[in-house]
Amino acid sequence: MTVGAGRVSQVGISILSGGQTGVDRAALDFALAHGIAYCGWCPRGGWAEDLQAPPGLLAVYPRLRETPSEDPQQRTAWNVRDGDATLVLRTADDRSRSPGTALAERAAAALERPLERVYLDGSSASAGGARIAALLAALPPSAALNIAGPRESEVPGIYRLSRRLLEAALLPCIASPS
Repeated sequence: MTVGAGRVSQVGISILSGGQTGVDRAALDFALAHGIAYCGWCPRGGWAEDLQAPPGLLAVYPRLRETPSEDPQQRTAWNVRDGDATLVLRTADDRSRSPGTALAERAAAALERPLERVYLDGSSASAGGARIAALLAALPPSAALNIAGPRESEVPGIYRLSRRLLEAALLPCIASPS
């Protein structure tokens, strides 16, 4: 059971993410804000597009681990591999702009890991909560949920949209007031 920020995790879920700007960072900040365990892989040196010099992400998110490679593709593949499921947050128009998100989806399919896509715009955003709840209900109590999606540079505003959805849809599924 994870305790922190006035909330207790009901199912012991942890957040797995690579820390890149955008969706990944929103997931990690969400976990930190609510005392939810987090982990994940980042490229060697802690590289992210806004934290390029070592220790990079590791200075802010010390529970992340470095992959042997500086290539972000390894981070993406390993986070999918180590997650019990992957939740991809995206907008309807970002499909062609985010090769990392497409890689996460392909990796989940190849590894036969549960994958849920939630679009953060339009009417599909309101259905996101039910889809997230269904995904979590199918996972073991101490699951690691990989959260992935585009970088902020690929889809400006995706951090804010992702954080808003995680607060509104994921938090009620995994925590209750203490």
